[in-house]
Amino acid sequence: MTTTFSRGEVINTPQLVINAGVIGFGFIGEVHVRAIRASGGVVTAIAAKTLDEARGAAQKMGIAKALTIDEMLSDEDIDVIHICTPNVFHAELAEQVIRSGKHVICEKPLATTVPQAQHLNDLALANDVIATVPFVYRYHPSVREARSRVSHLKEPLNLMHGFYLQDWLSRETTVNWRLDSTIGGPSRAFGDIGVHWCDLLEFVTGHRITHLNAQLMKVFQNRGEKVEIDTEDGATMIFRTDKGAQGSLVLSQVSAGRKNKLWFSFESPSESFVFDQESPESLWIGGLASNQIVMRGVNEESTGAKSYSILPAGHPQGYQDCFNSFVSDTYRSIGGAEIEGLPNFKDGLRAAKLTEAVLTSAKSGNWIQIK
Repeated sequence: MTTTFSRGEVINTPQLVINAGVIGFGFIGEVHVRAIRASGGVVTAIAAKTLDEARGAAQKMGIAKALTIDEMLSDEDIDVIHICTPNVFHAELAEQVIRSGKHVICEKPLATTVPQAQHLNDLALANDVIATVPFVYRYHPSVREARSRVSHLKEPLNLMHGFYLQDWLSRETTVNWRLDSTIGGPSRAFGDIGVHWCDLLEFVTGHRITHLNAQLMKVFQNRGEKVEIDTEDGATMIFRTDKGAQGSLVLSQVSAGRKNKLWFSFESPSESFVFDQESPESLWIGGLASNQIVMRGVNEESTGAKSYSILPAGHPQGYQDCFNSFVSDTYRSIGGAEIEGLPNFKDGLRAAKLTEAVLTSAKSGNWIQIK
């Protein structure tokens, strides 16, 4: 049988149908369900906080089975489990999935501590399962285009800066489980969105952040019914990389009008590269003689970008398309394919180390080295 995957690769092997289970069902759970189906997988079952919630979610999304977590772990029909629960449950559930012999996609953060993340990465390797984390902004074709062009630079990048700004927590009355460190973990703004920006920096440039100095920002000390908040609304950070570059990052979840403004500029003396996640169809490239805007889907796209440009130019791709490509790559990896750039538990461990360094630096006021 000839199988054609979502990005046009034709492989002469029998089609592998992946049966998936999903644990947790909020905004991100629905994103995972759509991505599973777009990738040719089957959403076999869903589990939630209670069986009644699972039944409600199953009915809403047309999923055949509502199960308890234990039932899902022992269900022989399920090949992979997607963990879409609040953060504090990720590590425990991921370990249970791996020990059950199933593959796993775990929402970030992989774990709320470095030792937990290290343990999970080691466990996944020891049990030979595919274990991935959805750093999905890697899957914008314009990001892949930037990565390709940076790899061919004659002069090294020396300045990297940007921001990731949101406004969904800009009202003092807004409450959410992410605000509670016992559920969301010790870092909110950096642990939630800062790690995405840092993952893009390291993925696109090949640099690794080795030293950082950070400070946290808390705009609202209390929220809702005077509930004291112990996680940050934002953060600022300066850093150095292993290849001699310097940079800065600004994060906020309380910036009015900024819905999901992930923006970076990676710069050298000869060329600069700017990407804006809210306008993801183009990559701005600065030069000494002229600047250019490279649109997604054009003939001049690099091979790495073309493989994720699934629609013709002028037909915008967005966040859900990135998620679909990520899940498709994970499933192809389960099928035995070698996938370049697939974010796995090692990347989840890296995010945990960066988060720990940011919190340590903010508490001490010192530069922190990330070994």
